[in-house]
Amino acid sequence: MIGYLFSEAKEKGPQDPFERLLKIFKDLLLYTSGDVNEAISWLTELDKQYNLTTPDYGIADFVQDLVEKGYISDPEKSRTGGGSVPTKKMEGELRKKALDDVFDQLKKSKRGNHNTNFTGQGDEYTAEFRPYNFGDNLDKIAISESIKNSQINHGIDDFKLTEQDLQVHESYYKSQTSTVLMIDISHSMILYGEDRITPAKRVAMALSELITTRYPKDTLDIIVFGNDAWQIQIKDLPYLQVGPYHTNTVAGLELAMDLLRKRKNPNKQIMMITDGKPTCIKKGKKYYKNSMGLDKTILNRTLGLAVKCRKLQIPITTFMIARDPYLVNFVDQFTKANNGKAFYSSLQGLGEFIFMDYKQNKRRRKK
Repeated sequence: MIGYLFSEAKEKGPQDPFERLLKIFKDLLLYTSGDVNEAISWLTELDKQYNLTTPDYGIADFVQDLVEKGYISDPEKSRTGGGSVPTKKMEGELRKKALDDVFDQLKKSKRGNHNTNFTGQGDEYTAEFRPYNFGDNLDKIAISESIKNSQINHGIDDFKLTEQDLQVHESYYKSQTSTVLMIDISHSMILYGEDRITPAKRVAMALSELITTRYPKDTLDIIVFGNDAWQIQIKDLPYLQVGPYHTNTVAGLELAMDLLRKRKNPNKQIMMITDGKPTCIKKGKKYYKNSMGLDKTILNRTLGLAVKCRKLQIPITTFMIARDPYLVNFVDQFTKANNGKAFYSSLQGLGEFIFMDYKQNKRRRKK
C-alpha cells in the first residue's frame, strides 16, 4: 500500500557549526557597532549559557575560520594593534542579512526598476501593441503582430512588410528616484531602557541593499543628525553610534535638500527615522536648545522646511519610534505641512513600514 511516512519535525536552519555561529555573530556585530572583540566576548557568554559550540568546534575555531574566510581581518597583521575589524565582505553580508530579516517579502516580488503610469518608450512591456512610429527602437517591434498585419493587408501569396504593418510593444516608463535617508542619533535613541538605534541601523542597511541591488539606477544618500547633520557612506552603517546630542531636525533637512538639489532626477524623497521631537537649531555659530516640550522657535523653523520641501515636490516620510501624544502632535503638524506620510511604529514593525512605503512611492507616481 502506497501512503505517506511521517517523521519527527526537525528545526530548519544551518547545521554547519560555523554557519550557525556566523548568523549570531552578525547580529552581535550590529549591536556592538562593529566591535569584533566585544562581539566575540558576547558570543562566548552565549556559548556558556546555550552550548552553541561542540567539543570538536569551539569559539577559537570559529574566530580562525572568520579570518581564513575573509570576514574579519587578521589581528596579527593589524597596523593599529587594535585587533580584528570587519572586512568589506562582512559589511556586505551584514547588509544582505538585514535585507533578509527586514524585507523578507522581497523574495516574492518582481525584479526590475520602478513602474510608472506612463506608457511610451519605456523598459517594461505591457500586453498592448501600437503602430510603429519613427524613432521607435527596432528591438521593440512585435514580430508576430507585424507579420499578421502584413498578411491581412497584402495577402498570404505575396508577402510584403511595410512600415504601416509594423506593430511595437507598448511599454511603461520606469522612473528613477533619489532618496535621502535621515537617521536620528540623538541620545534619546538609547534612553528609557530601549535600544532604538540598532533597529534603525538594520532598516537603513536593508534599505541600502534594496536600492543598490534591486534599483541600481536610483541614488541613496544617508544622513545622520544630532546637534548637527553630516553625510555618511553605506559602509559606515554597521558602526553607527548614538552620541550625547540633541535633535537638530532642521540641520538634517537642510543637508538633505542640498544633496537632492544636486540630483538631476525629478523624483526625489526624504525618509526620516526618529524617536523624538526637534530640540535644537543653530543660530549663527551658537546652538539654541530646548528639550522641554515643543519649543515654538524650533518648531516653526522645522515646519518651515517641511513647507519648502513640499513646494519643491520633495515628499517626506517620517517613521516615528514613539507614541507620546505631544510627539504625535508634532509629526501630524510636520506631515500636514509637507503633505507627506507618517508612520507611528513599534521597533518590530519599522522595517515592514519602510519597505511597503518605498514600493508604493515608486509604483504610484502622480502625473
